Amino acid sequence: MLKAKGRFGPLVGSIDEGTSSTRFLVFAANTAEVLTYHQIPVPHITPQEGWVEQNPELILHSVIETINVTCDNLRKLDIDPLDIVAVGITNQRETTVVWDSRTGKPLYNALVWLDMRTSVTVDKILSNGKRNKNFLKSLCGLPVSTYFSAVKLRWLIDNVPKVRDAISDGRCLFGTIDTWLIWNLTGGVNGGLHITDVTNASRTMLMNINTLKWDPHLCKVFDVPLAVLPEIRSSSEIYGYLSESALCGVPISGCLGDQQAALVGQMCFQQGQAKSTYGTGCFLLYNTSTAIVQSNHGLLTTVAYQLGRNSPVFYALEGSVAVAGVAMQWLCDNLEILECAGDSADIAEKVDGVGEVSFVPAFSGLYAPYWRKDARSVIVGLTDETKPGHIVKAALEAVAFQTRDILEAMGLDCGYPLSKLLVDGGMTANNYLMQIQADYCGIPVVRPLMTETTALGSAIAAGYAEGVGVWNLKNIQTVPSDVFLPSITENQRDVKYARWKMAIARSLDWADDKEGEVEEGLPSIAKLDDEEDEKKVPVLRGVSAGLFVLTTFCVLIVAQMVAGRG
Repeated sequence: MLKAKGRFGPLVGSIDEGTSSTRFLVFAANTAEVLTYHQIPVPHITPQEGWVEQNPELILHSVIETINVTCDNLRKLDIDPLDIVAVGITNQRETTVVWDSRTGKPLYNALVWLDMRTSVTVDKILSNGKRNKNFLKSLCGLPVSTYFSAVKLRWLIDNVPKVRDAISDGRCLFGTIDTWLIWNLTGGVNGGLHITDVTNASRTMLMNINTLKWDPHLCKVFDVPLAVLPEIRSSSEIYGYLSESALCGVPISGCLGDQQAALVGQMCFQQGQAKSTYGTGCFLLYNTSTAIVQSNHGLLTTVAYQLGRNSPVFYALEGSVAVAGVAMQWLCDNLEILECAGDSADIAEKVDGVGEVSFVPAFSGLYAPYWRKDARSVIVGLTDETKPGHIVKAALEAVAFQTRDILEAMGLDCGYPLSKLLVDGGMTANNYLMQIQADYCGIPVVRPLMTETTALGSAIAAGYAEGVGVWNLKNIQTVPSDVFLPSITENQRDVKYARWKMAIARSLDWADDKEGEVEEGLPSIAKLDDEEDEKKVPVLRGVSAGLFVLTTFCVLIVAQMVAGRG
């Protein structure tokens, strides 16, 4: 067990690299208290409608900068950064990076998890409808979808000559964000470790969830060479040591995909415990212990965590929602009916009980439990009395209804419903959302007062690792929480849910079969060294639903003006 001399005892750092920002937080291992942190936004690049990319080098630089600034913050608090005995990593999952092992340079921008360009790739894998989307679930636990890393890697191989050339020359490396960061932070071209953990590997569609190894059959289906794949490790062990930043020499000893990290941070170590994280998307994980439960109702089977190379592997059922917080940003950036996402609760509450508008935010198709890449956003129930607040309210309700969709599926798969829902993530600061979540699901919603559960999860994994040993899982105290109780009747919630299901039906079959195809020459691909990469572009700026809604509002305004003159 490592010890530190400072007044807070041993400290553990957590790199939290999310879809929208990078953060580095420092926790006191003895109390799980956050001592300080620093955060940097990470811009998105949207060269075409449905394409979402990020600059991998910018992500790496943001990680190093957050570490350095956080260490400066510690010194200002009279805390020695040398008391940090380990660092963990948690990351946006499925986001795909390929790079040159000799130069260390990315071969293309990172394809973000919600990128939709791989629709045609998915169709080819499914042989244009001759295969069921679940034909690989028994091996990897996942349906064939644009969501996962294997189809993104396949697209890169098919469409980027630099990637094909690097593979032919034996210098192409593939990884999710955790792999890209660990390789660079442990030396890069000078001996960097090409590894990932079981939770991130389980999101690629290339790892066998039974053996926890890359599966030759899965690699053959996607025509991915084994040589480009990283070594799979547990979620809690000393992988290597930082060679970059102010923390050179400190071990990296924890690694978890962000949703699995939140499960650990919420202390969901027992079978039947579940949590839902509200961020860019919304993700609900249900701990199934060491049992691999295959869903018959549209959920994913995934690895929850493995806290040590000789420790048992825990699994989870997962429901993934593509659009949650990003819908609020869309209302700000595209429709400009919100000045900031934090205003949504006040605006939505003012229209309570007036009008019933439903909004299905299927910008990237629908994920669990539908898995329909042909779905697109719809707003239904508009009348001449509809105001912007109705759209804001409907966007918040969409988050709650999509969570109920997942809970319904989990109840069917597991045989009994949850008695409470543990929640975390940025959107949980919205009391209005938390209340309607309890109302529409009919169960208590429990929100921890310490909101950094995702970063805490990776810190726990790092601090618990053999050779570090500063975090005792048995002595972790339950985090104090707020509880939101249902306040409407069962009949009221069922009526609202039935209306939501009607809206879902109207969102299907909108996408063109040719959507996502790439023209010869790859038009509009952002070059990695282009200064435009560093300009922040709102996610999904080109989504066609924006034009539809703007037109609708113009019609409504004109109608109101005419009515007023009459």
